Amino acid sequence: MSRTHAGLPIAAAAIVAATVLAACGAGSPTSSASAGAPTQAQQQQAERAAVSFARCMRAHGVPNIPDPTSPQEFKSSVAGKQHLPAFQSAATACRHLLGGGGPPQQSAARTHELIVAGLAFARCLRSHGFPNFPDPSNTGELSHEMLASAGIDVHQPAVVRAADACAPVTRGLITRAGVAHFVAGH
Repeated sequence: MSRTHAGLPIAAAAIVAATVLAACGAGSPTSSASAGAPTQAQQQQAERAAVSFARCMRAHGVPNIPDPTSPQEFKSSVAGKQHLPAFQSAATACRHLLGGGGPPQQSAARTHELIVAGLAFARCLRSHGFPNFPDPSNTGELSHEMLASAGIDVHQPAVVRAADACAPVTRGLITRAGVAHFVAGH
């Protein structure tokens, strides 16, 4: 039910923005452009890109992501949001703003691992009395929208108990804490 780990590759886009800020000195002027040190113009461009990325994320349904003023603040704010249902689609829509195409794509092996875990989780939930529980998407995602379309109310105590009981079949990719976050809508 939680896809916290599934969103991690996309979270890299935001971390790239934060890293760009750190590498560029987060706005402090440089005295030279030698040995790969960014110029002041490059710093400003990277800062604008990171701010644009944060604004785009907010516009695509991921609230409370601040404009990056420090790499640590930005990483922290993003880490607290990656489990939101809109996070992955927003990060995909916005990563072009970071330049260089954004983060590397999730490996085929990782995608396969997520799909296998999601399928095991879905089978387990179906065996626990929820025959309409959907299989994950082709990226391993299970979203609120998918569950609602299947008639699954994630706030129903029986669903939460079944999800908690089924979390271990995913070998740590879905956790009880992740289930709680998903149910809370975070």
